Amino acid sequence: MNAAPALPAIRACFEGAIPGMMATCSADGTPNVAYISQVYYVDERHIALSFQFFNKTRQNILANPHGTVLVMDPVTAAFYRLQIRYLRTETEGALFEGMKAQLAGIASHSGMAGVFRLLGSDVYEVEHVEPLEGDCLQAPARPPLLAGVRRSAERLAACTATDELLQATLAALSDHLGVRHAMVLMLDAAAQRLYTVASCGYATSGVGSEIEMGHGVVGTAARERTPVRISHMTNAASYSHAVRSSLRELQPGLVLDTEIPYPGLAEPHSQLAVPIVSAGRLLGVLFVESLQDMRFGFEDEDALVAVAAHLGATLDLLQAAAEPAAPEDAAQSIAPVAGGAPLAVRHYLANNSVFVGERYLIKGVAGAILGKLLREHTGQGRNEFTNRELRLDPALRLPDLSDNLEARLVLLQRRLAENCADIRIEKTGRGRFKLRTDRPVLLEEIAA
Repeated sequence: MNAAPALPAIRACFEGAIPGMMATCSADGTPNVAYISQVYYVDERHIALSFQFFNKTRQNILANPHGTVLVMDPVTAAFYRLQIRYLRTETEGALFEGMKAQLAGIASHSGMAGVFRLLGSDVYEVEHVEPLEGDCLQAPARPPLLAGVRRSAERLAACTATDELLQATLAALSDHLGVRHAMVLMLDAAAQRLYTVASCGYATSGVGSEIEMGHGVVGTAARERTPVRISHMTNAASYSHAVRSSLRELQPGLVLDTEIPYPGLAEPHSQLAVPIVSAGRLLGVLFVESLQDMRFGFEDEDALVAVAAHLGATLDLLQAAAEPAAPEDAAQSIAPVAGGAPLAVRHYLANNSVFVGERYLIKGVAGAILGKLLREHTGQGRNEFTNRELRLDPALRLPDLSDNLEARLVLLQRRLAENCADIRIEKTGRGRFKLRTDRPVLLEEIAA
């Protein structure tokens, strides 16, 4: 008889590829065996089973908390028998949302999207794991992810600016972890939305596109502060595509289109979203996806969590490093007068949306920043500014220091680079940057 493995050693059995089987007994000892849609790994001692129907299995467990689950490794075809004991049922929170997302993928993949609906996550203690005898397949060798995580961490640690850090993160995912489609989204805590600041692998960058907290794989990972992983394409509306609301929906009186297209894959077959957290604060989400079924396993999740943790800590360090410049240190040089035809820019103060000509550029905090820069540039001739003066300007109503101002400036810098070649933002030093214009700017600020 083989030695009993630890639960983490058989995590591949809990990927949702092959349904488990559960045996229970009623109070009078009558046995019952049924398939289980979802057996979910919780930690080194616990699993969770999906509660979808009040069936015989459910009745038996409430009367007799002990059961047996049979699971199979989808790669090696090895079987394991788990002796389990029911502890509790969770109907909200990180565990419930993670299972709900995974179940949506399982349901769509198996043609049961209209049937599978998670009512609760039944948590069990695993008292014993027993490997069953039989012939097994050899597990294919995989490149060691730990080495890739190490190289990624070294790459991020060498960064000295937020923009450099974001690009290094995406490059590290591609070069060291084999991820082709990825994006970094930062949290706008005041609006309870996440905005894209960097992406790779898509036809358009989607920088500035938004996702509401709690919507889609990304929004759910952010709200619950837990990784959310789907291994099959899902038809569930809340997970198959990011759910976004435009300003037009929130403010019906605004007739201008201010929604930036989301850059994600049209039909992803695997998705993984990991929260970026530093010192207990949610900073954003690191998101990857693939056209391949089951592209991201639990080891990929572990690797991405490690990279996201390093990214969060480095973002905080770089944000702190960019703040010290005092307002009086801001250079007051007068910008040279640009030639050519005037560039019409409209700044709508109600929501800080900015349009260059008839083309939408940015809104929100980044729009308020650009409005200030252009106002002082056109009115006073200024072109040099500091992060600190933006932070201290009460007219901007910027969030407190927990908000990453550097990320806002990166967002603005990239939106300008992609959509307005005549206006640029360039870093000139620690906490300092310069506004450059190739044409005179005709700024119109509209109150309503």
